[in-house]
Amino acid sequence: MGRPAPAVEVFAVEGLPEVRPGDDLVAVLAPALTSAGVRDGDVVVVTSKIVAKAEGRLVADGDRAATIEAETVRVVARRDDLIIAETAHGFVCANAGVDASNVDAGWLALLPADPDASAHALRKGLWSSLGTNVAVVITDTFGRAWRTGVVNVAIGCDGLPSVVDLRGRTDDRGATLMATEVALADEVAAASGLVMAKDARVPVAVVRGVDRLGGADGAGRDLVRPAHEDLFRTSPLQALHDRRPARYFGAGDVPTDGLERAIAAAVVGAPQHARPWRFSVLRSDAARRGYLAAIAADRDDDEVLDTAPVLIVPWLSLPQTHSEPGRERAVAERDVALLSAGAAIQTLLLALSAQGLASSWIGSSTISREARAALGVGDEWLALGTVACGPMSDGARSPHPVPEVHEIVEFR
Repeated sequence: MGRPAPAVEVFAVEGLPEVRPGDDLVAVLAPALTSAGVRDGDVVVVTSKIVAKAEGRLVADGDRAATIEAETVRVVARRDDLIIAETAHGFVCANAGVDASNVDAGWLALLPADPDASAHALRKGLWSSLGTNVAVVITDTFGRAWRTGVVNVAIGCDGLPSVVDLRGRTDDRGATLMATEVALADEVAAASGLVMAKDARVPVAVVRGVDRLGGADGAGRDLVRPAHEDLFRTSPLQALHDRRPARYFGAGDVPTDGLERAIAAAVVGAPQHARPWRFSVLRSDAARRGYLAAIAADRDDDEVLDTAPVLIVPWLSLPQTHSEPGRERAVAERDVALLSAGAAIQTLLLALSAQGLASSWIGSSTISREARAALGVGDEWLALGTVACGPMSDGARSPHPVPEVHEIVEFR
């Protein structure tokens, strides 16, 4: 038999004045919390909007697009004027959290600069002012992938476990939990939304009776999924804009499985289900030096090849041409093979980008007989240049403007 379910109460804190830049949020909240009967163990839930107002995180609504861009470190997806963006905090949300609701006309509210620090300062101040040991959760309203509608989520937290790892514990049948991590602070935030109506000026709520599930106190930043665990990091269309050339190489390793996945994606479009390509992946210093020495006489000088952590040489097996009358068809087949190979290289570059790698195709690097021998490739294979790839630098991840195409596109 499992343990009894906790009884949870959620109630609004009413009668708060309008918060202005520079206001002492503790002084604003303390009287209302006292009237509401707040007590030890309660969770005080506060909207990010009044925290932002008190901290002066308001800007004039003169150029909303520029404000959103300034708050964005990475564009995840976009459609028309809507941008799903990652902020400096790591949050992924609409328009980088820039919002015009519940603020005076002509102004925009930004997310607090450090919601966890804001939660800590507010909790400490309430303890000093009220002598009451409460937890604090700062919320914002986010949409969610795969789900319609918005819900309150925790962006700052102090005095409460933000994520409780239940892996290794057992369920009510005695089975071991293998993957369960509870976003407790998000659950508290969502519960507060039941009483914090957007049109009723209720920016604060109290949640009482929260079972902390034995977890240690955490922070809002603990709820941000690490990039290497994010399987839905970028929309397909945005991924095309996010590809970066080899000049954006950074430090780090190039994982073998990432290269394998990229090459697997590149060969999906093989014509007529054939596999007319092969790839030589040069990772060791010796292999790269040997290859570069072999093609030195045939390539244009390109420092990218000399600095790339990994070189990939794509090869194409061309159909044999014949004498008449089959020559015309054979030439057409060769052209199709070359076009498909170009598409495969472009797909490879995009797939490398999806693995977090910068890359460039160096078409001027031809292949000599010596290099063929060094790589163990026969004369029936045609080299299609060299792809230089390596880890993408942090600076490469900043958003780039979407190119204007009206000068080169004509709609009829």
